[in-house]
Amino acid sequence: MNFRWLKPYMPRSLYGRAILILLLPVISLLLVISIVFIQRHFDGVTKQMTQAVSREVLLVLENGTAPDEGQGLEMARALQIAVSQLEAGETPVGNARRWYDFTGVVVIGEFTRLLPQVQAIDLPNDKVVRLFFKTQSGPVVLSFDRRRVSASNPHQLLVYMIVFGVLMTVIAYLYLRNQLRPITRLARAAEAFGRGRHVTYRPAGATEVRAAGSAFLDMRARIERQIEQRTLMLSGVSHDLRTPLTRLKLGLSMMDDEEAMFLRRDVTEMERLLDEFLAFARGAQEGEPELVDPVELVEQIVADCKRARIDARLIDAEGEGKVALRPGGMRRAIENLINNAVRYGTRAEMSVLLTEKTLRIRVEDDGPGIPEHQREEALKPFARLDPARNQDKGSGVGLGLAIAADIARVHGGMLRLAESERLGGLRADIVIAR
Repeated sequence: MNFRWLKPYMPRSLYGRAILILLLPVISLLLVISIVFIQRHFDGVTKQMTQAVSREVLLVLENGTAPDEGQGLEMARALQIAVSQLEAGETPVGNARRWYDFTGVVVIGEFTRLLPQVQAIDLPNDKVVRLFFKTQSGPVVLSFDRRRVSASNPHQLLVYMIVFGVLMTVIAYLYLRNQLRPITRLARAAEAFGRGRHVTYRPAGATEVRAAGSAFLDMRARIERQIEQRTLMLSGVSHDLRTPLTRLKLGLSMMDDEEAMFLRRDVTEMERLLDEFLAFARGAQEGEPELVDPVELVEQIVADCKRARIDARLIDAEGEGKVALRPGGMRRAIENLINNAVRYGTRAEMSVLLTEKTLRIRVEDDGPGIPEHQREEALKPFARLDPARNQDKGSGVGLGLAIAADIARVHGGMLRLAESERLGGLRADIVIAR
């Protein structure tokens, strides 16, 4: 059977699902026991008690209920049945009971079946039962204790089941929470590491959870070593290359011919590429997150672009508030997107959307864009998409989008590429969950 329609109604958290798994059997067991007990026990006991009382009522009626028929009244007193004479017209029409008196249904049904001559049955409360008959001496009502036909405190078992069911559920929840706590700590540590933060974590809990925690620590240590080695390697290479480049630049500055001008341009281009290597080597995890107004940050970047004669504009900003960001990393990601936009187009138009759940920073250009089948490849380091992007304004090393995507991932978000519907070029969205 397909139960996918239940999926939207199921809890998403581990605690919610654990509580659901815990409560479903308890509630189901309580319902089954209640139904079976009421049907098999209360119904059966009520029927037996009603049958016994009906024989006593028949015995009283057969021996007479008139005042001059002493034998019937004496027998009624011995059986603890009160007999009262009624005036004509005082006999009620139909049976009466409270709407929630479920055992009363069985009592009325049994008396109606066993005493065909009964005219009405009244069950006003839990204390008395009244049976109305029409005899030769006139209408009469027989009253006796309700406990003679119904079990006393019929709700007692249900109360016990509910109380102890709730008690056992609370105890099981406390134990279950203690077992789930190591899993939630592991999830928080993994989420923090994915966002570039290092939190203290020590494996605890059941054997399987400890094994998963130890595997996570080993994985985190290996990744940190690889990041450190990559940073050291690229920083070392970039640093060592700067020395000969500086000497070349100094030597070329003393030359005035046209050939030296082209060489100086090449050296400048090599320095720019080295800067990109260093930015990639530093990674996106530098600095600590702090509360930043994203609209203000983008406005500062746009102002810097104007001073550098870069055509970048903030055309729309919706929402107010602050988000935990690494200002340096986020600035570098946005500047990379702007540089790509003006490199392959003529201008960059930006917009900021801040909601209760997400932050979206969008950069659009009017360039040639990137085909859909190459967008995933464009986010990889050192990717060069010459057929899709023109190279009229200089070459790149293929790290701009990769650095922006890495920074977005460190902030717990992602970089999405699409076609700009307004400008026709590339649309790059940095989307971060708040």
